Amino acid sequence: MNMTATLLGLGLLSGLMIGCVGIGGVILVPVMTLGIGIPIGTAIAAAMAGYVLTGITGTLVFGRNGSIRWPLALSLCLGAAPGALLGAWASAAINAHVIEILIAALAIASGLYNLRDKRLAGGSPVPLNTISFVAIGACVGLLSAVTGTGGPVILVPLMLTFGYPVLTAVGLGQAIQLPVATLATFGAYTFGSLDIYLSVLLSLGLAVGSTVGAGVAHHVPRATLRTIAASVLIATGAFIIYRLVI
Repeated sequence: MNMTATLLGLGLLSGLMIGCVGIGGVILVPVMTLGIGIPIGTAIAAAMAGYVLTGITGTLVFGRNGSIRWPLALSLCLGAAPGALLGAWASAAINAHVIEILIAALAIASGLYNLRDKRLAGGSPVPLNTISFVAIGACVGLLSAVTGTGGPVILVPLMLTFGYPVLTAVGLGQAIQLPVATLATFGAYTFGSLDIYLSVLLSLGLAVGSTVGAGVAHHVPRATLRTIAASVLIATGAFIIYRLVI
């Protein structure tokens, strides 16, 4: 399989997971770096560029289905914007092995969390003020841009922990991708690590996959989606650790 088909397929799979359960971008950078041999800085920049279309399509689908709480999304995005710019700069300065360890930890933690069905059932959300949501957005933007994982992989588990319904958490994860991905991509372009060809291929796969996945999310049992996503995430994290220690 050639590079073009591989990247399109990778984007499709990741986008499908993002659309279904809000978590899936974490597989992009490890596969590109460890599986294909793309430098980690280039892989992170391409992944973040791909999330621009994913954020647009996912936000449109979830918004149309009434699954996004717009005041919360606005507060999160206000914090995510400066965090993403700072993360884009930091990703070029941090050692690649440190970034890989962070990605592995995020993948495994997200996968294990998705297996804890009772915690995902929802309930009365923890009361948080606007400043709290702005601060959460800033942290999500920073970590997402540094690791190239996209906003949902960090935000969705947090929102579920605070007691928000699954679809609301995933919808907010879709919305926060827009400022994170756009500003991180701008930063990567400024720092010279953006590969347009890779970015376009991933964008196409991610856009199609997230659109299909967002539709599936409203019709397929959540437990089934969580189990599949969790298995992929844990396997990805374990593979990264394996490659780092051998």
